[in-house]
Amino acid sequence: MTNVAGKAYAMNVVTPSSPKLTWLNRLFFMAARGLPERLAGLLGLSLIHFARWVIIKPKDWPDLGQGPQNLQNDYVLFCSNFNGTWDQYIDAFSDGIPSGLDLFWFSATKYPLSIPVTPFKDYITHNQIGTDYYYNATPGAAQRDIKGALKVYDALLHLETIYAEESPEVFARSFREAMSRVQGCLGDVGFGPVASLSTERADLNRNIYVANDA
Repeated sequence: MTNVAGKAYAMNVVTPSSPKLTWLNRLFFMAARGLPERLAGLLGLSLIHFARWVIIKPKDWPDLGQGPQNLQNDYVLFCSNFNGTWDQYIDAFSDGIPSGLDLFWFSATKYPLSIPVTPFKDYITHNQIGTDYYYNATPGAAQRDIKGALKVYDALLHLETIYAEESPEVFARSFREAMSRVQGCLGDVGFGPVASLSTERADLNRNIYVANDA
């Protein structure tokens, strides 16, 4: 499962799209960038690190020695990184911006709409491409873990100043107040929920090589 690194999952979906309609998709993408409030349901999801849609024309496919491609369609490439399981992510997308998803995949061939979610999941599964190599700088930490760690770090710097300048009584009071503020930020880093039995087996096998290298 090279899609998974600790708590993070990398998704790549490639969908054939009608060249007669992809120009409309470009307009939708431009409108989304100009009106980010329309994506509030997506931007508010803390499990998402990154999400991007790209239109690939037939002439844009790289030639790695296979020769030029004879393609009849444009393709929409969707790339995303997120925390949690595959199902949680698709459910959050479908609930958060269903109309936005339908616009972003407007030109996609046989796109079933994002609601109901079961045909949408089937469509994503059919068009998803496995990630050959996935590097994550902080694999054991989710987005919330990193934001929480930064809040704890700032609180410690503030306590360091108080410790150097104030009395023990003032420091003790400040410490208790700081702990009350950041106690919800003391997360547990490591592997996230098991996305599948294949993921769990891959993690166990990977640990053998990590232990040998150490």
